[in-house]
Amino acid sequence: MNFKELQLNRPLLRAIAEKGYDMPTLVQEKTIPRILDKEDVMVSAQTGTGKTAAFALPILQLLFDKQDAPKKGKKTRALVLSPTRELALQIAQNFQAYSIYSNLRTTVVYGGTSIEPQKDFLRKGVDILIATPGRLLDLHKQDEVNLDFVETFVLDEADLMLDMGFIDDVKKIERLCPPSKQNLLFSATLPHKVKDLAASILNDPALVEVSPTSSVAKNVSQVLFYVPKPKKIELCLHLLRNTIKGNILIFRRTKFGVDKLEKTLLKNGYLVDSIHGDKTQADRQLAMTRFKQKEVNILIATDVAARGIDIKYLDSVVNFDLPNIPETYVHRIGRTGRAGDIGTSYSFCGADEKSYVLEIQKLINTHITVEEEHPYPLDPKAKPQVHKKKGSKYKKGRKSEASKKKKKRWY
Repeated sequence: MNFKELQLNRPLLRAIAEKGYDMPTLVQEKTIPRILDKEDVMVSAQTGTGKTAAFALPILQLLFDKQDAPKKGKKTRALVLSPTRELALQIAQNFQAYSIYSNLRTTVVYGGTSIEPQKDFLRKGVDILIATPGRLLDLHKQDEVNLDFVETFVLDEADLMLDMGFIDDVKKIERLCPPSKQNLLFSATLPHKVKDLAASILNDPALVEVSPTSSVAKNVSQVLFYVPKPKKIELCLHLLRNTIKGNILIFRRTKFGVDKLEKTLLKNGYLVDSIHGDKTQADRQLAMTRFKQKEVNILIATDVAARGIDIKYLDSVVNFDLPNIPETYVHRIGRTGRAGDIGTSYSFCGADEKSYVLEIQKLINTHITVEEEHPYPLDPKAKPQVHKKKGSKYKKGRKSEASKKKKKRWY
């Protein structure tokens, strides 16, 4: 199937061709006709399967006949909710690229940056609004956003949205839009909480499921290293010197861990930058730009900061800390090996992370290759470290010598 067969108009087909796309992906093929038919849709598809275009293209087509309203008279007719700033910016870039041959206006609003320029843009009138929940509600409270004319409501990365605690905000925003709107929900996975949310928002939705979680790993070569926790940094340096080359994304569980590893790699002369939740939006965007422009070839990130980031030609992913949620592992390694390329993932497993490996292998239905030839092997008998709190050096319930002898005190 080609894009013409999806009944898309000429300006959209021209924009798609200029982006270098010839054939729709499976999720686009299954989703675009349903959205054009004004159905509510629930889509389960991994990052990297082309799901942004799966909702951006039909939304632009549906709004095409309303594009010539005077700028000041433009109403927000499509609302896309995104859990992170990076993902919101990514979606906005896609909408802007696909709508280049139309007069449709897109803007993006998110927290962590000045609200005034965003207000100015909204006052000029926009057709499509992409937003993170917190900033959207702030703007609505200040009467800067009118959602009364929304015809299409998109909830992207719904599973991450709920993991980040946005469920009440999402429901509040959905209620601010007209009940007659079309609702679209996109999620990498469909756990019960996402299905419950879908049931409360969507009306008799069509279900599109593409690339179940386990299949993402097929074009990614996976290698596992058992290593004592204190030796992970040494192993990382050893592999960077001898094995891992090209553009590398390294995942750590905590912001502190990201900063610590970044300092070590910089000291060792590597070109490295990092993104995590404590960094300003400007710093995060700068780090992404430096990585994409190859000023640095190593990017260290936490999961939330990296979700939704589209990095082309990523050679390797390093799981410095293994995630305790198996789906997160799939999201991480799905960053490489995209669009038919081959990628490699390297995972470091300490004694206390062995149970995570079992859960991950169960989910992806694949045995991960263990690399035993490295300088820092983990003792197979090594037990997880148990950090005991140091109590008082004094014994509990100690008694003085006098009380032991049951002597009566004079006072």
